[in-house]
Parts: sequence; structure tokens; C-alpha cells
Amino acid sequence: MGKFRLGTEEIKYMTLFETLTGARVKDCVQVQNAMGFLVNKGDVGLAIGKNGSNIEKVRNVIGRSIFVMEFSDSVNEFIRNLFQPIKIKQVRVYELNNEKVADIDINKRDRRRAIGQEGVRIKMAKELSKRHHNIDNINIKVV
Repeated sequence: MGKFRLGTEEIKYMTLFETLTGARVKDCVQVQNAMGFLVNKGDVGLAIGKNGSNIEKVRNVIGRSIFVMEFSDSVNEFIRNLFQPIKIKQVRVYELNNEKVADIDINKRDRRRAIGQEGVRIKMAKELSKRHHNIDNINIKVV
């Protein structure tokens, strides 16, 4: 796991998220007008709430789009979790020019969702995978 520092704003949002949802937050990232929360393994259901009620509460208080992802010690599972509920066919992690790279294979119809509006989702995934598994880049391959 790479070393990273959270600012006061991120810590404030993490505390707010934990208070509103009851889920334990491991990390959070801000990309444009969206927030991504990385919760402990097994806490995704708690974070989302019944019919998305907890996410809606957080969205209303923060006033931004909210993404919730589940942490995993396994690199492959971690990357799959970053893109839930998109079905990832395969994850390959390898070294290239002294960089750790992950390729993910998805259906063509899921490409836009994987990238997100203005690239928000892929930027969050890259940031979190860099912090927690030292992955320098994620490539999306349409199969």
C-alpha cells in the first residue's frame, strides 16, 4: 500500500459519511463534482442502505455525486470492486516500463459507465488503486 495523506476536507467528508451511514471508510477521493468513498470489506450494503437511502442522505448533505467502493487486499478483487456494478470479464495486472498496470476487459455497452461522466469514475479508480495497490494506470479494453 502506498503512502498518502488525507487533507482536512477529506477527513471531514469521511467522518460525515461514517456518521450518516454507519459504514467504516478507509479512504475518499474528490474528482470534479463527485466523491468516492472506499469502505471496509463487507460495509458496502451498510453504506448504500435500504433502496439507496444512505447514499441519498450523503448526496443531499454533500451536494455531489457519490460513489461507494469496497476495499479488498486482493488486487484483482479490489479493481473489480472499483467498477461495481459493471461486469468485468477479466483483470490483468503486469509490469511495463517499471510501472504497474492493470487492464480490465468489459463489454462495449459498459464502457461509458466505466469511464464515467467527464472521466470521473476512471480517475477515482486510478487514484484509489495507486494509493492502495501501487497501480500506476488502469486501461479499459472493450471485448
